[in-house]
Amino acid sequence: MSTVLFESKNNISYITLNRTDRYNALNKDMLMELHDVLEQIEKNDDKIVILSGKGKAFCAGGDIGMMTEFADKNYYEHIMKTIEAIALKLYMMPKIVISAVQGSAVGLGLSLALTADYVVAQNESKLGMLFIGIGLAPDGGGHFLLRERIGTHKAKQFIWEKQQLTGTDAKEIGLVDVLADKQAIDHATEMANQMLVAPIVAMLKTKIMYHQSNEKELTYYMEAERKSQWELRNTEDHQEGVSSFLNKRKPSFKGQ
Repeated sequence: MSTVLFESKNNISYITLNRTDRYNALNKDMLMELHDVLEQIEKNDDKIVILSGKGKAFCAGGDIGMMTEFADKNYYEHIMKTIEAIALKLYMMPKIVISAVQGSAVGLGLSLALTADYVVAQNESKLGMLFIGIGLAPDGGGHFLLRERIGTHKAKQFIWEKQQLTGTDAKEIGLVDVLADKQAIDHATEMANQMLVAPIVAMLKTKIMYHQSNEKELTYYMEAERKSQWELRNTEDHQEGVSSFLNKRKPSFKGQ
């Protein structure tokens, strides 16, 4: 069964993360599928992309099982560069991108959601970086994307304090653009249909101007994230964070 579903319908490309038994946590195969789907979408004629998750969550981030295999530097580099390529493709996509968030969007899942031009979330959704809980810093361009939306100072605190906000609270600080009382995917589709009868070519000119000027900066942040995560994976705090997560206990960090 495919872990990433793709459908082109009425000039809208729908991407659905489909690993419901793991709350759509991203493993190696899923990342590769997502990358391939994005390459297809780049070449089609659709003007809008909607990214969502099937089941109870948008995306629970990177699969912890995959992370335990990162002792191999070559494997680590391959996975991280795939993540970076996905984030860059979503951010630079010459189409309007809407992320439809229901349930949790955490860690890498939140980074992917924030690449979108519009983040639509249900009121009860939960959004957080949460990397600090396993002694890591965000990836997938999370540092850049948070800074773009809420500024450097608030972005630091959001990351450090392990904040997890409801859709309502996330909208108040600017992480979410639109709250949906109905299913987020339904609201996103309504928005997309309205945009399709708007001067969307002009909208895309504006997007491309802004995003092309930011491309090098996003790339810088992702390269720095890759280096930082590799260094942090050798710390005692990261080992403790992973162990406590796997054993479902509270971590005991030492600042080392």
